[in-house]
Amino acid sequence: MKANQALYPIATMCRVLGVSTSGYHAWSQRPPSARARSDATLGERISEIHATSHGTYGSPRVHVELTETGVRVGRKRVARLMKALGLQGVSRRRAVRTTVRGAAPAAPDLVDRQFSAAQANKLWVADITYIPTASGFLYLAIVLDVFSRRIVGWSMAPTLEAKLAVDALDMALVVRKPRGVIHHSDRGSQYTSIAFGKRCRQAAVRPSMGSVADAYDNAMAESFFATLECELLDRHRFKNHGQARRAVFAFIEGFYNPRRRHSALAYLSPAEFERRHCTPLSPGPHKPGAVLAPVKDKPSGRACGASLTGPARGAKRCLRAGTKERAPHQAEQKNIAKEGKNTHQ
Repeated sequence: MKANQALYPIATMCRVLGVSTSGYHAWSQRPPSARARSDATLGERISEIHATSHGTYGSPRVHVELTETGVRVGRKRVARLMKALGLQGVSRRRAVRTTVRGAAPAAPDLVDRQFSAAQANKLWVADITYIPTASGFLYLAIVLDVFSRRIVGWSMAPTLEAKLAVDALDMALVVRKPRGVIHHSDRGSQYTSIAFGKRCRQAAVRPSMGSVADAYDNAMAESFFATLECELLDRHRFKNHGQARRAVFAFIEGFYNPRRRHSALAYLSPAEFERRHCTPLSPGPHKPGAVLAPVKDKPSGRACGASLTGPARGAKRCLRAGTKERAPHQAEQKNIAKEGKNTHQ
């Protein structure tokens, strides 16, 4: 009625709609209710979260984001407000096969679709996809840590050569410094190449490959590519390779790894999941390390002693180690106190 009051008399519209004129005027002059004001404030916060996620978050992730910031609200209310504001998450497109089977012998399948790891740097999955641009395809190779779903290595090139996969592996090796990690991929020619096999032997990486023409044998890598396509590639058009490189870099290092909430990680980001479940063993830059006992292998990087189902076990190990470390110091303090007491006597 308010929108059409310039065209029709208020009294006529009230009579047609079956409402009283006084009731309409009372409603129009009444201030917004507390619920309406709360919805307006909450709607502004929802719009901010949706914009921060590059327009990719749906109601589940927006609800988790609100909960993390101390806002207590129901998920259905979030969905209702997002619908009223015209906000929605993104959906995935149909996958396109890009694997070219290599003629060289393939490595055995060491994973058998068991995509789980109790700690970081135990199982990596890798794959290659394409990024369409106006200047032609740009190919992206990634290495993903199964423990935290974090992209630990990646590389881009305009051609599908073995160097593309080797460069992604090299980045992961430099960043993570693993020991005996399993590297699982499909049987593409880049992963069955002599150059890639030689690099795996040099770094003591255990190659693993799934069966032919079966996406489920590398499902976790395929899942990341589906996320990339849904949340970035389907929503942008790139004029050249340089523009695509910058966008992919910003997505992986600026959003996916540090901030994007992952449903399989209890809606934590990969970086936050590692921070909560990994314990650094190497001393920090301003903190001297205590040597507990001589060891044959020097630990490097971060060692994660627990998964989602068992962080307490890793915590107990750390507690025992700390107790052993403090025991000699406590005994020395007792001896000093005893000598001082004898001297006074």
